[in-house]
Amino acid sequence: MKELIFIPLAGLGHIVSAIEFAKQILNRDENFSISFLIMELPLDYGVHNFIQSLTSQSRLKFIDISLDEKTSSGFLNNHETFLNDFIDGHKSLVREYVHNICKTSSCYGFILDMFCTSMIDIANEFNVPSYIYFASNASFLGLCLHFKTLRNEQHSDTSRYMNSNEALSIPSFKNLCPTKVLPKHLLDSRLASTLFFDGIRRFKETRGIIVNTFFELESFSLQALSDSKMVPKIYPVGPVVSFEKSGHFRNNSLKIESIIKWLDDQQDSSVVFLCFGSMGSFEAEQIKEIATALEHCGHRFLWSLRKSPPKGKVDIPTSYNNYEEVLPKGFLERTKERGKIIGWAPQVTILSHPSIGGFVSHCGWNSILESVHFGVPIATWALYAEQQMNAFLLVKELGLGEEIKLDYVVDFEGKNNQVDIVSAQEVVSGLLKLMVKSEENEVRKKMKEMKEKSRVAMENGGSSYNSLGLLIKDVITNI
Repeated sequence: MKELIFIPLAGLGHIVSAIEFAKQILNRDENFSISFLIMELPLDYGVHNFIQSLTSQSRLKFIDISLDEKTSSGFLNNHETFLNDFIDGHKSLVREYVHNICKTSSCYGFILDMFCTSMIDIANEFNVPSYIYFASNASFLGLCLHFKTLRNEQHSDTSRYMNSNEALSIPSFKNLCPTKVLPKHLLDSRLASTLFFDGIRRFKETRGIIVNTFFELESFSLQALSDSKMVPKIYPVGPVVSFEKSGHFRNNSLKIESIIKWLDDQQDSSVVFLCFGSMGSFEAEQIKEIATALEHCGHRFLWSLRKSPPKGKVDIPTSYNNYEEVLPKGFLERTKERGKIIGWAPQVTILSHPSIGGFVSHCGWNSILESVHFGVPIATWALYAEQQMNAFLLVKELGLGEEIKLDYVVDFEGKNNQVDIVSAQEVVSGLLKLMVKSEENEVRKKMKEMKEKSRVAMENGGSSYNSLGLLIKDVITNI
């Protein structure tokens, strides 16, 4: 059996996608088996239940190599170096597992999360190739590589773009990219940013970069990357989308049934779905603006509304005991005939329902690909990480989204005294453009076309199907 070692970052946006990609390999070649080495983070951002729900199969094993809680938590003492120290702290456990697996199987390579590049060292010890699994898009990959060149090779001070109104020419974008939508960790000069780019620099030591995208979606960015001499071979294998229920909903079928029953009673493409990811929540003032917008726009809505953690505490949102405590007085009564509010949302199940006509999203890449898969147009409301750039990509580069806000940034750490508030008027404007009927809506038309292209890409002979075949061939022939 040909063994592949997957080392993901244990965040939902990374590990779920990596597991789905691993299943693609196993379905394509029955001679492979895969071991996922799980390094559970000391801070649980909603991933613990998911990890606990994973069950090994004959060719897909999940191996917990997590350090004890005291050791893992100890890395938190230095926030700047935490992630690097945490991953490096697992090297001996990875080495031990691979050493043992090689007694009975042939290890054919490591497939590493973009943050786990230090594990290239262990792959080299066993003289096997490494590949990067890049769970985001090709445009962001190009952006990272461009800023790596600016910082490490041209010694440019990119911190000058912080809080700037400039627009930059970036090879993986057709349009000039405003600095206000760029991830802050690409711009600042902190040690954590330096360590991030040290990891990006190591991409060139690998045999290839596997990207969760497809040629028809990001042809410009993928062509720019293929023309570049800075990177190894690029393998676009997407859209990699998970259709399995999360651990949160696996044992809560009654909630799903009530949501589906309500959607079943709505007309096709009549409902706007608002959901902001596993970390998405807002303060009371912003919630009231959203509620006012939903009441005035007139459209039916399904709103995933979750409670923010205490100010300054970085944690996952929780459920409200009573929605009335944060909503305008009488809102629930006035909108009961056309709206439904829920807590945690079974997002894929909802997006697949024919009554959903639009998706107000935080623009996490997995959520975008799910929306593309089901042909649901997006209104962008980015919150953190590279989501502002994703929103710009959707609206300005691809024409698959309407803008609510491109440069909104959530203040997880509670450092800003004045929180940016998106007005009800801005939300209404985005919703009305999003929900325009099909024949008049260019974004809806483009998204429907991209839905078909995404499915063709994954079928026999499609662009991503062929790319996966080339990757498997490279793994087999370069051991």
